[in-house]
This record gives sequence, C-alpha cells and structure tokens, in this order.
Amino acid sequence: MYGGAGVHVEYLARELRRLAEVEVHCFGQPRLDATAHSPDPELATANAALQTLSVDVRIAAATADCDVLHSHTWYADMAGHLSAMLNGRPHVVTMHSLEPLRPWKAEQLGGGYRVSSWVEKTAVEGADAVIAVSQGMARDVLEAYPAVDPDRVHVVHNGIDADEYAPSPATDVLERHGVDPGTPYALFVGRITRQKGLSHLLRAARDLPGQLVLCAGAPDTPEIAAETEQLVSDLQVARSGVVWIRDMLPRADVVQLLSHATVFVCPSVYEPLGIVNLEAMACGTAVVASAVGGIPEVVDDGRTGLLVPASDEAALAAALTSLLDDPARAEQLGRAGRARAVAEFGWDAIAARTLQVYEDVLSRNTRMSRPPLSSM
Repeated sequence: MYGGAGVHVEYLARELRRLAEVEVHCFGQPRLDATAHSPDPELATANAALQTLSVDVRIAAATADCDVLHSHTWYADMAGHLSAMLNGRPHVVTMHSLEPLRPWKAEQLGGGYRVSSWVEKTAVEGADAVIAVSQGMARDVLEAYPAVDPDRVHVVHNGIDADEYAPSPATDVLERHGVDPGTPYALFVGRITRQKGLSHLLRAARDLPGQLVLCAGAPDTPEIAAETEQLVSDLQVARSGVVWIRDMLPRADVVQLLSHATVFVCPSVYEPLGIVNLEAMACGTAVVASAVGGIPEVVDDGRTGLLVPASDEAALAAALTSLLDDPARAEQLGRAGRARAVAEFGWDAIAARTLQVYEDVLSRNTRMSRPPLSSM
C-alpha cells in the first residue's frame, strides 16, 4: 500500500467490513485481505496501460456476484465499468486524482497516458455515483467532465486512524537515519513525482534553519530520479543538516519521524486532498502546505498550519522558517491539528458516508433486489 489512494482503500475496506460483506480485488502479489490479480503474461513487454487493462478484464470476470462495484483510480476503473455493464450492477467511482490535471504522467506512461485518460473519462461518465475526496475535487470533476450529473457527485473525505497515527516518544528511527532529535527539522514524506512539488522544496530550502529530512522514494521516471539526485546533492553542498531517506519506510517509522518534526511540509502542485497532511496532524505536527485542491479543507490556515501559494518557493521558505524559528508556535499548531484530525476525519464516519452512497445507488437501481451488500 502506498500513496493516498492505497491508504484510503486499506482503511475504508477495514471499516466497511464492520458494516457489510466486502470483497477487495487488487493488483499485485497475493495477500490475505484481498484477491490479487496479475497482468496477462503475454503483455509483459507491452505498455503499462495495456497491462493494467488486462488486470481489469480479470477483475471484471471475478466480480459477477457483487451487488455494488466500487473502484478507486483509473487503474481499477475499467474493471468496475466492465463488470457493471456485464452484470447490471451499479458502479461507484472514487476520484483521488484526475488525469486531465496530471499532464506530467505522459512523461511516465507515454501513449499510455492517452489510454488512462480515456479509461477515466469513460468510467466517470458512466458511473452511477462519483465520490470526490474533497469539495475541491468535486469542482474539478464537474469542470473536467461536464457530462457528469452534479447530483451523482458526493463528497467523502479521506480519513485517518488517530490511534495508529499518534505522537510517538521514541527516537530510535531518527537516530538510525542520522536525524538529530535535539535540532528542529522540517519533514517531507512522499513519492518522487512532479505532483508532490519536491523540486520546489529543494530550491526553497537553501537557507532554512535547522534540518531538512526527506523521506522520498519511488521516482516516477529515471529522469525525475536524476533531477532529484542533482538537486539534493547541490543542497547538501550548500548547507548542512539535509537527510535523505530513500526507502519507503514502515508506517511505524514514518509515525516517529512525523511525531518529532517541528513542521511537516507538503509542497504539492496538485493534491485532491493530501492524506499525508492528515497523518502529520494526527501525530501532532504543524503543517506547511500548498493551498491547492482539497488541502485547505484539511489544513486550517493559521490554526493547524500555514498555507502558501503552490510553486511559490519564497513563500514556502518564509513559512517554514517562521515555524522552525518558533517551535512553541509550531507545537501549538500541532496540538490543534491533532484535535481536528481526531474530531473530523475518523474512518468510521468515512465508511458510514460511503455506505450511504451504496444505499443511494442501490435504491435507484431497479434491476436489483436488496441482498446483503458487498463491494469491490
């Protein structure tokens, strides 16, 4: 599991299983909590988008008995769309991002980006309901796909497990990676992709006080990997206190890094919600983030963190410096952030709202009886 969509599915499925019968069909290696599907081996050298479609066909064939089909991201959208058409079942699509707003994916997928865009458009326009993870995402969906009926769009935010993501007193992970627990630090956690705006942070960080800790890996392409390598190298020459952790760390390790950070930084240029900001807030850490997409619905500017214009490196540097130089204020923002995460973003509430969407599409679908719910 990685990225906001993966985290969302993991926790949503867990909570939905308390309310309904749930089957999860996914990509990848076999796992105990889901049915995994692999691409057609004859497409091993084909474009990744074609491999994805071959998995979708297999998932569609395996879900004939589901009452409601629920897909997340374009990777799975065609599976839900095909199964819905084949079996006369309602299909719900959750939008964690929008392909038209991620043109840099063409760098990664080549012509496959045109395929992914077609898949998303087809599934979204054909879905019985569209769940957006923020109000900002809902507006983007309707703008990108004007054929979608606004009455079919529902907002269900991402959630957070505030028991798993909670302040940790331990410091062994910091010490193992060369982070000084006694010196304030700004922390970035995310994949190395254009969307996350890491290059803006690296250019803004030259004169930051304290330390900069980068928990950044899984680059989209060799080109962005090389670009990031050069930017980090140049920054480490220009200043001290830059720690780069390239591995995708276990959750407990990330929680520890989040807990002791003075400030968490999210410099994304596009972010439908930004679940990582919720993770930081739940760990009691102040957030500095771009005011894009759904982030302002999570980070309360001036109360749980600071918002800056996307791609504005001077504003980003100023906001980070203000909190790194004033740990007491950062701590105050962090306490308010945890309180907000606990009160407003629990997964039990997210699951209940999702189940209500299922009930709504079932009530409109006259082709079905009302057996116990199950979900893909």
